[in-house]
Amino acid sequence: MCRCLAYSGSPIALEKLVYEPEHSLIDQSLHARYGVETVNGDGFGVGYYGDGEALPAVFKDTKPAWGDRNLRELARHVRSPLFMAHVRASSGTAIQQTNCHPFRYGRWLWMHNGEISGFSRLKRELVLAIQPDLYPAIEGSTDSEVMFFLALTLGLSGDPPGAVEQMVGLVEETGRAHGIAHPVQMTVATSDGERLWAFRYSTEHRSRSLFHSTDRQCLRELHPEVFEFMELSADARVVVSEPLRDLPGLWLEVPESTYTVIEHSFTEMYPFQPRLPE
Repeated sequence: MCRCLAYSGSPIALEKLVYEPEHSLIDQSLHARYGVETVNGDGFGVGYYGDGEALPAVFKDTKPAWGDRNLRELARHVRSPLFMAHVRASSGTAIQQTNCHPFRYGRWLWMHNGEISGFSRLKRELVLAIQPDLYPAIEGSTDSEVMFFLALTLGLSGDPPGAVEQMVGLVEETGRAHGIAHPVQMTVATSDGERLWAFRYSTEHRSRSLFHSTDRQCLRELHPEVFEFMELSADARVVVSEPLRDLPGLWLEVPESTYTVIEHSFTEMYPFQPRLPE
């Protein structure tokens, strides 16, 4: 599948999480421990918000993340209070820049680990459910981007959890109508630049892994080599596909069928229940 991380808090350089931890995202691109695939070399992407900037910037490429000099340069010099990073293992769609995560629409970023089972059979029906004025903004051919634009269609900007629940409900109903027993496998992170939501769900209730840190002190204990001498805000949080260091108890696993909301100093988890669009 893929590996990803998201950070929210005081501005830090992207390299602090993408490169420096013991089991960083770059390390995971070669040696993933919790994923279906060990190697995630089918492209990468970072999306980040600047201080006072409403719209995020995105940098993507199809090369493996571990050898990209431009990513190394950008990660060293760009500081952001909220960013996402993703390394891709394709589930069948083409290895091209427009298929790399995170995806962007307006102020929204979206990244996904997982798949829609039987996507080629469902694609036409799902794409036709996307709001017509949103359709021209779709650039790639992945199930992940279709999920994003379905969520936008179903009200992501007003009620992110509700939109994602309806998106999953629609995909599951469509999949089952085509004889697919377990249509959805996903961990998703999305943000509007102010808040961060992370979802863990699969139709068969055997979802890919997802963890988050609990507080600033947790991050310092997890990664003293990275954060010991840094100013971190009290609301600093990290969401990851798999822990960036092996210290049991300091990473909180997001339970099955659950989503997390991170907004400034507020972090809370809620049950996730798919439902049909209203």
